[in-house]
Amino acid sequence: MNDTIALLKECNSGIRMGIQSLEDVIDRVSAKSMRNILHEAKQEHEKLGDETHSLLLEYHEDGKEPHPVAKMMSAVKTGTRLALEESDQTVANLITDGCDMGIKSLHRYLNQYSEADEKARKLTARLIDSEEKLRKEMQEFL
Repeated sequence: MNDTIALLKECNSGIRMGIQSLEDVIDRVSAKSMRNILHEAKQEHEKLGDETHSLLLEYHEDGKEPHPVAKMMSAVKTGTRLALEESDQTVANLITDGCDMGIKSLHRYLNQYSEADEKARKLTARLIDSEEKLRKEMQEFL
């Protein structure tokens, strides 16, 4: 049970970070098709976040906020890169980097919390799939 809760909390934290990152860039995108992809990704993350939160509530647990330093570093990186060159390509680069970091972290957590129950592991796999899909969709804008 401890592995299940830990895995769900890490997913919850990552989802929150992903949603914030998407919110930080959506309004700075000029291509309508890219903006639509980012909105869909945000909706998918919100749905997965709701599922994660529901599972945590079953264990009488709260979600986990992203680490404040990680949030700050992400905001600084986004702000700096967009200040240097505000373009869809820059946003695609930022989102791709975020997806890569998320995918690596989620795989690490699946290995670290190997005793997590099947529901938590499947939700984590769906989150990985969502990140991989978004990363692939960003390729045409790089």
